[in-house]
Amino acid sequence: MEIRRAWDFFRSNILRVLLISALILAPCFWHKRLENGDLPCHTYNAWLAHLIAQGKAPSLYIQYRWSNLLIDLTLEKLGVWLGWVAAERILAVACVLLFFWGAFALVAAANRRPPWYLVPAIAMITYGWTFYSGFMNFYLSLSLAFFAVALCWRGDRTDWLIAAVLALLALLAHPFGFLCLVGLAAYFRLADMLRGWLRWGLFASAFLVVMGFHYYVKHLRFIFFTKDFYFMNGADQLYLFQGHYQKLVVAVLLFGIICFVFGVLREWKGNADRWAFLAPLEIWFVLLFTAAMIPEVLWFSNNPQPFGLIISRLTAVTAIVGLCVLGSVKPRVWHLLGFAACAGVFFLWTYQDTRILNDMEAQVERMVSGLPYGQRVVETINAPGDSRLWFINHIVDRACIEKCFSYSDYEPPTGQFRIRVKHGSPIVADSVEDSVNMQSGHYLVRPGDLPMNQIYQCDAKDFSKLCIRGLAAGEENGRLGYWRY
Repeated sequence: MEIRRAWDFFRSNILRVLLISALILAPCFWHKRLENGDLPCHTYNAWLAHLIAQGKAPSLYIQYRWSNLLIDLTLEKLGVWLGWVAAERILAVACVLLFFWGAFALVAAANRRPPWYLVPAIAMITYGWTFYSGFMNFYLSLSLAFFAVALCWRGDRTDWLIAAVLALLALLAHPFGFLCLVGLAAYFRLADMLRGWLRWGLFASAFLVVMGFHYYVKHLRFIFFTKDFYFMNGADQLYLFQGHYQKLVVAVLLFGIICFVFGVLREWKGNADRWAFLAPLEIWFVLLFTAAMIPEVLWFSNNPQPFGLIISRLTAVTAIVGLCVLGSVKPRVWHLLGFAACAGVFFLWTYQDTRILNDMEAQVERMVSGLPYGQRVVETINAPGDSRLWFINHIVDRACIEKCFSYSDYEPPTGQFRIRVKHGSPIVADSVEDSVNMQSGHYLVRPGDLPMNQIYQCDAKDFSKLCIRGLAAGEENGRLGYWRY
């Protein structure tokens, strides 16, 4: 029973597990504010949900959903009880631990041994693009999926029952993470069961499924902009705030390849389990093929808001599956030292970059603190052009909690979240088009919008310098400022 083995593992390694967990959580506490993209928007909307419950936001209402809501519900309940910032921090801590140890469990299940020497690599992926983009419902769904797949792969009926519960929670968090769970669990389980031509048929069928979906989406609206799909191999999760992260991506990828090739060449002869890496390697190739064949942005039915960044999200799975492959070779001290050196550079850079965002949010907090309660605020805050993280503008959402209304809040008008907006709301824009135009600086201010304030980047040489001004009817909200898309 995998659950019993996991419990025995925890008891025999409790000090090591606690020490690693404490180190893993350091980035959640090294600044006053937790800077990870879209999460402040979720926190802000949890506050709006509380206002709706109190009858203080009559132009908004809650539409109950079956998915993409686990983080939002938890934030609302914890926020009322502990405060919004504390709730956000607690939830981030829980998600980080679940992601790290879920990935650890999956790599361990793949190779039947704990991947201690890969801890620095797993830590980097834990704080990779998916985390800093703030897609926390998807992030949590993946975390639960990793645990569930580990249980399904090697487990018995009891493990499958627990995995089913985790799968239900993953579905409540995000459907995409649930689909990843089903796909991985089915493939790994079948790979262990099938033999001969059926085994190779499984590999071929995975490519056929991807091709089938490729032809299906041709009947929908879509955008491909992963032309460099060969770069979307999992290591891309380490490309974050600035262009120099690309150097680290290349270094980590090359070092991982060297570790694997060296291990295979040294251990191939006389190794009875030398094909242990085959199923994860097959899935890794399937995921790389998926990055070439599936669009990054996709519109379903008539919904004005697309499901975006599909491949960029998926590469978090690609990265962990790649570590399953790497974990199949004999662990060596130089593996640990090499990945630890890369992790040292990675976390130093992320500390420096998130400190800049923290200082920007401090500016926003000072600006909105002088506004009367309930003032409308919009923003045009964009990351530098070489950044792969675009959602730094949501620092305004969190700063507005209990002070002002972030009028360009994208969640309510999309129809993809719990909170919905009625036409003519004084709290949030009632159309996706208006929300997008406000954030891009192309919104023409209407008399009914006033009073409304604009927070913008006002220094051509320093993207972190912010200013605030009152808007006038008839002007384009991005008329002043720099760093505008």
